[in-house]
Amino acid sequence: MSAVLAAARPNEEAPADEAALVALIAETAEPLMIVGNNTKALLLRPAEASRRVSTRALDGITLYAPKELILSARAGTPLAAVEAAVAQQGQHLIAEPPDLGALLGTEGPQTLGGVVAANQSGPRRVAWGAMRDHVMGVRAVNGRGEVIRSGGRVLKNVTGLDLCKLLTGSYGTLAVMTEITLKTLPAPERRATVAVGGLDPAAAVRALAAALGSPYGVSAAAYLPLAASAKVPALAWLGKAVAVARIEDFATSTSYRAGRLREELRAFGAAEILDDEASRAVWPAIRDARPLVGAGAAVWRVSVRPSAGPAVVAALGDTGAAWFLDWGGGLVWIAGPADASLHDRIAASARAAGGTWTLMRAPDPLRRAVDVVPPEPAPLARITREVKAAFDPRGVLNPGRMFASL
Repeated sequence: MSAVLAAARPNEEAPADEAALVALIAETAEPLMIVGNNTKALLLRPAEASRRVSTRALDGITLYAPKELILSARAGTPLAAVEAAVAQQGQHLIAEPPDLGALLGTEGPQTLGGVVAANQSGPRRVAWGAMRDHVMGVRAVNGRGEVIRSGGRVLKNVTGLDLCKLLTGSYGTLAVMTEITLKTLPAPERRATVAVGGLDPAAAVRALAAALGSPYGVSAAAYLPLAASAKVPALAWLGKAVAVARIEDFATSTSYRAGRLREELRAFGAAEILDDEASRAVWPAIRDARPLVGAGAAVWRVSVRPSAGPAVVAALGDTGAAWFLDWGGGLVWIAGPADASLHDRIAASARAAGGTWTLMRAPDPLRRAVDVVPPEPAPLARITREVKAAFDPRGVLNPGRMFASL
């Protein structure tokens, strides 16, 4: 094989550059498991491939123009390095991507490519959109070993088909991203969190809806039952379930708006304002789903309309599953026993609410036995197969990762 490989870990190949990756994919005769730093190995189904290829050697920021709010970096660049670079310029990544290493039981820095491939978005998604909404351009290698490009390095970008959104969230099943261009924004000067304690899930979602519908620019809204809030030190002192809404902006504006929001939310119960320091502790914990770390061998994410979140929680019954709500009630995090009956119950509740689910972590037998994402209706499944065939006609890229038949 002509590809030049970086120093690889056991049972792993790490092409040193895009050209080496092109040669590897073009010459392969067997399926490939595509990873970054392998921090998402337990997410979705195991790829039906024994040969593992990592993008971790494709490292480095290739362009950062703070005044233009644009950053480009190779796919193997650690996300932490990207976040540090923009923070030095007083900016941040809009999607607030989570670090789920503790939840998933994996170690090592996650890569930018892995975060984009999984379309990972944090609490700010409820106000600012998902990761895919902030990807401006990509370079990638498809299953034929061809380099493809989409988008560009300017905010007003209408070049060609928008493959950026297609590849974001495709888990490396269509193409291997080698470089990604993202929008950035100025980071807020101050954060404040309005917390209302003692609410049940339905009342909490009503309070969060009021907060999100207010004119005060709420950027995140979540509900933690007592078992979850007790695991977040900045909330544990309340000693009760808590609904929290974040405001972030200039210092004086944040203080004013947080005060006004507290007055409005007092209609739902006693409301407190958590200062900047406490807010900086609360929201990373919610973002990274830390209240569920160690709570079960399996973890699910259910996405529904916010008003349906309490019904999904109620459907858990006496299973002993732990949970909390993000995105104003629209994202339900669940951890519990790794058994098919609980999975079926969660999937049924998601379907009944018109939503979707993702099996985020489970032992391999369960991951292979159940649908890790909802099966698609026949017309959509046909389109999915056709798209897969167009990008990866030999089926060599992460086969079986999302659907058993692809």
